[in-house]
Amino acid sequence: MESYRLEMLKQIASALAAQFGPNCEVVVHDLSAQNTEHPIVHIENGHVTGRRIGDGPSKIVMEYILHGDEDPKDQLAYLTRTPDGKILKSSTVYIRNSKGKVTAILSINYDISSLLMVNNAISGLISTPEPAREERITTVNVNDLLDDLIEQSVALVGKPVALMNKDDKVKAIQFLSQHGAFLITKSGDKVAKYFGISKYTLYSYIDTKQEEKQHE
Repeated sequence: MESYRLEMLKQIASALAAQFGPNCEVVVHDLSAQNTEHPIVHIENGHVTGRRIGDGPSKIVMEYILHGDEDPKDQLAYLTRTPDGKILKSSTVYIRNSKGKVTAILSINYDISSLLMVNNAISGLISTPEPAREERITTVNVNDLLDDLIEQSVALVGKPVALMNKDDKVKAIQFLSQHGAFLITKSGDKVAKYFGISKYTLYSYIDTKQEEKQHE
């Protein structure tokens, strides 16, 4: 990639990060041949995803490198999730040279986890009761069912895993237990990994509810 174009992208990245603050990560990927395995050449607020200069490509960048679409379309305002549970509003912009070839990617990842908490709080204040609706149960495989239950448990707590304290995780895991999540084979491993706790801690959180019932 031409040096002047790289400097321009760095300038844009710095401006976006300054405008939107520390929750806004901006990444410049150089897609020239020598950088396909480690394309990140500039990053602002890398703490959002834990990445730094010299790191490997993201999923979307990797897909572009592998499939080589000659005319990729910018992907704007989509949601992604980091391994530690942060919810990001992301955009991927393909940068072309004078010949129309994509030589770089500008990625913007804004951590909206805290904003989602505020949104949930406001929704709870302004919402009104609705008439009961008939619920339909669809058949899904057990992995889809477990994923759906985990999403429901997070929605119940009202905040992403990255912002949960111990009590929040206990509440979410007890919800899973009450709805049969742990009857699914190897669900304990997946749930423990998702909430960032050990299996021993997971079972202690489940037992907490049982002990409370025994003392009632």
